[in-house]
Amino acid sequence: MEKVRVILWGLGAMGSGMARALLKRSNVEIVGVLKVTESHVGRTLSAVIGEGQCDVKISNDPDAVLKPGAADIVIISTASFTEAVRPQIEQAVRTGMNVITIAEEMAYPAAQSPEAACALDALAKKHGVTILGTGINPGFVLDTLIITLTGVCLDVQEIHATRVNDLSEFGQMVMRTQGVGTTPEQFEAGIKDGTIVGHVGFPESMRMIAGALGWQLDEIVETKEPIISTVHRETPHAVIEPGMVAGCRHVAYGKQGGQVRIILEHPQQVRPELAGVETGDYIRITGTPGINLQIKPEIPGGIGTIAMAVNMIPHVCEAAPGLKTMPELRLPVAMLPKLVTPCQN
Repeated sequence: MEKVRVILWGLGAMGSGMARALLKRSNVEIVGVLKVTESHVGRTLSAVIGEGQCDVKISNDPDAVLKPGAADIVIISTASFTEAVRPQIEQAVRTGMNVITIAEEMAYPAAQSPEAACALDALAKKHGVTILGTGINPGFVLDTLIITLTGVCLDVQEIHATRVNDLSEFGQMVMRTQGVGTTPEQFEAGIKDGTIVGHVGFPESMRMIAGALGWQLDEIVETKEPIISTVHRETPHAVIEPGMVAGCRHVAYGKQGGQVRIILEHPQQVRPELAGVETGDYIRITGTPGINLQIKPEIPGGIGTIAMAVNMIPHVCEAAPGLKTMPELRLPVAMLPKLVTPCQN
């Protein structure tokens, strides 16, 4: 396939970043852009993102954009949860389009929604297309990278991985789910009523790792605590005063037979450097041999998510039909820009 035709569904911080990246790659062509809200509808993509020479107009009418034969793949970046993106995925699949989504739960939907996973797999096979959920995490740092590292081990007893990251480059949706800008009391209330969820994706990463290693986890236990700021912090999407919540310290424990086999920690906050916190990705595998990987500073979350979605396009397009997870496809590799070419509407 000389040029892959792409439809972007969602044009927030991540969707806009994908648009900018795709416009710099000569082997793809943006042929449609969908927004959930009415803002920017009718304007061209380049006018909204301020880059490139793309005259494709933004729409909020999926029926008008998702027509059979219109595109090869749809990248969905509208929500975090399987239940929220499932109707969008199904609509794209029924028109014969492959799908990549950065919805965190879709990285391994069988972890929490096995019936939905089976239904999506069957639908994709029926229409001869592939569905993949990916991103920086879940999708890479706390699952695919770990799985890859175990490839040099003869034995694995325990995995302990930590991602200390900066939330600043993400949009309002992520800020809300992390509780950024709330008071400690509001944070606790949000945890109880489900409006604040911390990191989305621990069960998915846990099940992905365990499945690759042949482990059967009996239980996954999660803890969530607010990270209270002692300094003023500010991003384009949040203002945090001292005493307010700057992020969430989220930890998950995967147990097998009462023994903890996997520990995943994810303390994430906005502008961590203002509190003297260094970001980084750390993976420790207890096994033969033992592995101790440190990446400092962190792999940037926003750029990493954008890159994973963009770079997996050729792998998804060439894969066998069905619902796939990252370990089932070829290893991600950078799809480097070649020539800058305008897309056509």
